[in-house]
Amino acid sequence: MPDAPFALELTDADKAYMGSLVRTAIEQGLQGKKVHDIKIPDPTSQLQSAPLGAFVTLKRKGQLRGCIGTVQGSAPLCATLADMAYASAFRDTRFKPLTPAEYGDVDIEISIMGPVTKCPGAESILIGRHGLILRRGARSGLLLPQVPVELGWDVPAFLEHLCLKAGVPPGSWQEPDAELYWFEAVRFDLEP
Repeated sequence: MPDAPFALELTDADKAYMGSLVRTAIEQGLQGKKVHDIKIPDPTSQLQSAPLGAFVTLKRKGQLRGCIGTVQGSAPLCATLADMAYASAFRDTRFKPLTPAEYGDVDIEISIMGPVTKCPGAESILIGRHGLILRRGARSGLLLPQVPVELGWDVPAFLEHLCLKAGVPPGSWQEPDAELYWFEAVRFDLEP
């Protein structure tokens, strides 16, 4: 297990830039623009141009309204954030596309992803620090570190819900053909 938690130095300027970018992507989508038409302002720091993974989570009245992300970045973080914001609002297949009427009630959360490594075992998982990925055959599921905290789960409940998210039977995380990975994330909420 890493000695220190994954940490990024996010300045107020970084958070403001990322927040503006995410809101712009959603607002332009509400105006009918496609993700490739969204204008991304030049990054103001090296962090914003680093190839990091990110998730954008939308909640409305405390309920999940969209959550899309990528674990590992293949583009600058600023481009990834714009793509994930747009996808969370308009491409999460669990929900209808976000409407202008809903947008005013949406809370937005950003998670910047740390490295993904093999989890040494359930006894090492710390609620609130570790997110998990389960892969078994063609199935996989991911839960961010904040999910078990928000829902009051302990480690066994976290692992069982991870199995459900992956679409595999409960307890599957213990099977020999299952692969369990963990990661950390830096998370922040956008101001309304």
